Amino acid sequence: MKKIATAATAVGLVLSGLAIAPATGTAAPPEFTPAPIQWGPCQDEELQKAGAECGMLGVPLDYADPAGEQIQLAVSRIKHSVPGDQFQGPILVNPGGPGGSGLSLSTLGASVPKDAGKAFDWIGFDPRGVGSSKPALSCDPNHFSYNRPDYVPTTPELEQEWLARSEGYARACGNNGKLLDHIKTTDSVEDMESIRKALGAEQINYYGFSYGTYLGQVYGTLHPERMRRVVMDGVVNVNDIWYQANLNQDVAFDRNINIYFDWIARHDSTYHLGTTGAEVAKQFYDQRARLDAEPAGGIIGSDEWTDLFLRAGYSQTGWDKRAKAFSGWVHNGDWAPLKELYDSANTPGDDNGYAVYNAVQCSDLQWPKRWEQWREDNWATHEKAPFETWANAWYNAPCLSWPAKPGKPVEVDGGEVGSALLISEELDAATPFPGALEARKRFPNASLISLPGGTTHSGSLGGNTCLDDQIADYLATGKLPERKEGDGPDTTCEPLPQPEPEAPGVASTRPQQPAALQEALQSNWR
Repeated sequence: MKKIATAATAVGLVLSGLAIAPATGTAAPPEFTPAPIQWGPCQDEELQKAGAECGMLGVPLDYADPAGEQIQLAVSRIKHSVPGDQFQGPILVNPGGPGGSGLSLSTLGASVPKDAGKAFDWIGFDPRGVGSSKPALSCDPNHFSYNRPDYVPTTPELEQEWLARSEGYARACGNNGKLLDHIKTTDSVEDMESIRKALGAEQINYYGFSYGTYLGQVYGTLHPERMRRVVMDGVVNVNDIWYQANLNQDVAFDRNINIYFDWIARHDSTYHLGTTGAEVAKQFYDQRARLDAEPAGGIIGSDEWTDLFLRAGYSQTGWDKRAKAFSGWVHNGDWAPLKELYDSANTPGDDNGYAVYNAVQCSDLQWPKRWEQWREDNWATHEKAPFETWANAWYNAPCLSWPAKPGKPVEVDGGEVGSALLISEELDAATPFPGALEARKRFPNASLISLPGGTTHSGSLGGNTCLDDQIADYLATGKLPERKEGDGPDTTCEPLPQPEPEAPGVASTRPQQPAALQEALQSNWR
């Protein structure tokens, strides 16, 4: 996430993906009126089972030229199942990323408690460039091949190798043509407007996770009168987009991985990796050095080792599986579970999510142009947070030479949005808690539910009764937790307890988010 830039006034228009005010005497371009979506059968088997219908929506490549070239958005819908007088309208869902596929998330309504989801038409969609939308971005499908150079650039040669890899990826992305210049957050906001119009709705409801909360905040700024009920879980800090946000994440993920190491140590009788978090951490970094010298099976090196444990900083789901893979490698040299975990997060030959992630973040605004600043900032952060800092730096390094013109972010102002429910676990590493507090300031009609001590990123509708029941009540009635004085949360829920090691062959009974949502969210986690 990065530093927010200048304001766009209420009359600002989306021109070449940038929210700016028109020049004096310049006529605004005509508004785009989409054709209705032609609904038909879905190709996805799970959507079919859920009774969804699917279609494609044509939208302008460039909203400044609404009569010009079009692209196609893939959209799905599961219709309401209540009498017409109880219908609450469409609710769009975005899982974040940027680059996450949301087409399957029309199924999310079934997971809302108290049958509150039945009153909505649930709308899933793949944002422009993503998944089944056309065209879909791809730059270098083999960028995350096995046994890459060590992330930590301890030698000038390693630094130059990673700089060359990052520049090469950015150069390859330039082969995607005009779409690369029109894939900013503001473009996706206007796509949401086009979906609203195509559905024939005066207003939309919205449920956004992670980056989807930034999309919601910008939509609420540019089209506040179109927002009805809004849920935003894992809230992006608009002050930090996107360079500073990534540095903030590095520190937060380092904290969370140490929380995980403490958990492993408490269960040393199961994993035998150390009786203190410090002992487990030493074992982790020792193995990282070992794999850098000699990759397991010739393919799982130090980078893959880091990547496959990163998910433990996002969510407690899979803590046991990762700890057992860690233990199996240390004590038995079994590397197959490591490969399985790495592959679950990185589909060989598919870089669509990563390509869109870069395309949006690198062009939402100008990143620092001087590598010297990146080097200084990341080494300083690495000194206090060695787990993820350099991995994250190289993940974002294509922004150094991104081949599309950067825009200027919208100054987020949710003052005219009627209501919103904000959710944040207070130790969320991907979207640290200050982002939710900032959104609460900017959305004066919002209420914030926080979960003190919780480390899960965007974990709503995951079986936490305190949290999920309040979401259901808000969607059903518009009722928010009473807003308190001051700048803190308005109410709190206890996070789900940390998991216990799972016995072999015994299925976990721990509450979890619906499979479609887990898949959509975790596809954004490397």
